[in-house]
Amino acid sequence: MRSTPATLLSAAALAAACAAPAHAAPSPGGDAGAVAREAAAQLAAARDAVPRSGPGDAPRASTAAKRKTVPSVLRSLQQRGAVEPAAAREYRRTWSDAEKLRRRLSGTRRRELGAVLANFNAMAAAGTLTASRLPAVFETVARNRWYWANAPLPPAGARPSIQGSPLVWQYYPGQGVQIQWLATFGHANALSTTKTRSKLQQLGALLDESLRLAAGRAGGIAFEYLFVFGGGRPPWVSGLAQGTGLSALARAAQRLERPDFVEAGRKALGIFRTKPPTGVRVRTDAGAHYLQYSYAPKLRIANGFVQAINGLYDFASLTGDAEARELFADGEAQLRSELPGYDTGAWSLYARPGSESNLNYHKVLRDFLQGLCKRLTDERKAAQPAAQAGGVVARAAEAPSSTPDPEPYCSTAQRFTSDLKTPPKITIQSRTLRARKAGSIRFKLSKISTVTVTVQRNGQVVFARTLTLGYGTRSLGFRPARPGAHVVTVRATDLAGNTSSATGTIEVRRAPKRD
Repeated sequence: MRSTPATLLSAAALAAACAAPAHAAPSPGGDAGAVAREAAAQLAAARDAVPRSGPGDAPRASTAAKRKTVPSVLRSLQQRGAVEPAAAREYRRTWSDAEKLRRRLSGTRRRELGAVLANFNAMAAAGTLTASRLPAVFETVARNRWYWANAPLPPAGARPSIQGSPLVWQYYPGQGVQIQWLATFGHANALSTTKTRSKLQQLGALLDESLRLAAGRAGGIAFEYLFVFGGGRPPWVSGLAQGTGLSALARAAQRLERPDFVEAGRKALGIFRTKPPTGVRVRTDAGAHYLQYSYAPKLRIANGFVQAINGLYDFASLTGDAEARELFADGEAQLRSELPGYDTGAWSLYARPGSESNLNYHKVLRDFLQGLCKRLTDERKAAQPAAQAGGVVARAAEAPSSTPDPEPYCSTAQRFTSDLKTPPKITIQSRTLRARKAGSIRFKLSKISTVTVTVQRNGQVVFARTLTLGYGTRSLGFRPARPGAHVVTVRATDLAGNTSSATGTIEVRRAPKRD
């Protein structure tokens, strides 16, 4: 089972472990809103991104493995002493009740609860249903059993309030109701800024429950997603969510004087030093890239990478943890090298390889970069040599040479802000075509836009088409019927609503005479 912190820091040790450097504690700033928007975007996209699950979705396994189910794995774990008998009995009761309910349900309710059970049977068959995962697995089963028996049918992407749970839950169509760790830790970071006693109590309860459900992974603990998403099968982890969790644990440790949160955060560093699919670390020549999805090692998502680095920075800064600082430095060095590749000059890319960000993801990346800019700028300002009482120089005075230059992050965030107000640029490139011969209208577009192309001859529209196109050189097939001058107008409206147009003339020549 998942180990708990072996020792708790004393109150005095907490002050040292959670003490921030001479600069102020990192503030969520724009991060909180960006985390909320990123979590919402992931969830709203669930309709298209999440395959429908079912018994046929179970990973291939040997004949012996296929016989493994959640109850059979539970019996095996109890026989080995990995699960206490009382806990095993409660788990069996929860599973049995859920299966009985599924048989009584119909339609959407039956499918959603069945999908949850199918995912966990698939984990059992694949050998990934370990003892440390049982609390989260059966919490998910219990919450889904209650939800599909009692609650109204939710719209896709809804976040229902589930009585008794401080976590953020989300409805993923075809996957049931699941813990949304990114949104959960985003909420925790927001609670950490409050001065209200009741909200601080909520913060403690939220993180206590999160740690109860954390699983053993990568030599430490991880907050795992237990459903199918974007081609990934449970259990998988996210550098974005875990990094946001590190920020929450460090801030809560200070606000609540909870040294166990510092110890838990140190255990949560494991996925950042471990390669996928167990962890999220991909070694590079410059340092390391931290993946948004542990199951997708070739997918480099910009906003998730930046926020993972922000989380590592916060934990290192607030706790003084040397390993977290080293992991931050590895990621920051890679981001410095990688970031220019996400800037098209007029908009941001969501991922590499990949296409441009939608409006939400563009703002999310901008906000996360602003957060990193502020963190590093504040550290540099605070690190200027300052004499303390008695002539002792602040330890942060040694930091300027080791604090990364924030300029690339600040300037990129500023450009991404400017992109929100800059109209797209259009350059028409086609000049000549042949009548009655297939050709194309070619033009260059600076950013993703909804584009309308019209062609007129003698004031009459002979071609019109509207579609969404990404940046770069684009072409639309056009077969002119008659020779003569054709006026081409390209009108583009970008994702932020900025509009521009360009007009050019294509000379259509007579078709060559046939012999």
